[in-house]
Amino acid sequence: MTYITLLVIFAILIVLKTFIVIPQNTGAVKERLGKYTGLLLPGFHFLIPFFDRVAYAHEMREQVLEVPSQSCITKDNIQVEVDGIVFLKVIDPEKASYGIGNYRLASVNLAQTNMRSEIGKLTLDQTFSERESINENVVREVDLASDPWGIKVLRYEIKNISPSNHVVDTMEKQMEAERQKRAEITLAEAEKQATINLSNAYRQEKINLSEGEKQKRMNQAEGKAKEIEILAEVTAEGLKYISSAIAKEGGKEAVQMRVAEQFIDELGKILQSAEISIVPNNLANLKGFFEGLNQVGNTITQQKET
Repeated sequence: MTYITLLVIFAILIVLKTFIVIPQNTGAVKERLGKYTGLLLPGFHFLIPFFDRVAYAHEMREQVLEVPSQSCITKDNIQVEVDGIVFLKVIDPEKASYGIGNYRLASVNLAQTNMRSEIGKLTLDQTFSERESINENVVREVDLASDPWGIKVLRYEIKNISPSNHVVDTMEKQMEAERQKRAEITLAEAEKQATINLSNAYRQEKINLSEGEKQKRMNQAEGKAKEIEILAEVTAEGLKYISSAIAKEGGKEAVQMRVAEQFIDELGKILQSAEISIVPNNLANLKGFFEGLNQVGNTITQQKET
């Protein structure tokens, strides 16, 4: 009974060593007596018992590896903590098995090293604004270095960039100062615009007043011109009638009589209002004037009687 059990166990071991199934998305490396003999793709395979064995099995799908947080110094000597994620894929299982002992650990360490180098080239502000550029540079360098390992680095992503608490406080103060500066600039621009608007309004008001005054004067001038024109027409019409009246018989004498009357009236007004005595210096002429005036009166009387 014991021999039969041992034979069954031995047969099971022989079967397990002889037949093997490789899962999907897995690449297995076969060795014969410790020497690489080939790659086993997904499916059913036959091995020579005790001579062949599966030395390594690699995940052929894309793998995600955490890059631990590390301390980096920026170009402006500020310490920051940076962590990330690296995405890679095994392309050649043979190189991944014999090219390096642990490609996962090597990829992570290489990503950290290149990350420190890239952060050291940039200032703190640039590390936040140029993440894509940093990621691309890290992927390029790590992929170039890992090519002999049979893996392909697909991409690298920075998860967090964490400055120290002192730097955070300083940045917050700087941001507050910047916001205050922008607010003051905005207020200054608003005040400037308001001043410009008031100046434009005042200038427009003066222009409107000037235009109104100009129009008023033009209207007054037109009215005055019209008035003068009407007066001239009336005066001309009156002079026409006067000229016609003078041309008639006795018209000339009537005019002289009217002029004499006006002269006497104006002279009387002057004598009454003057504080000193006024005596005409040409009394002889004045006497002749009244004699002529008397003759005019007699002539008008004779004409009326006839």
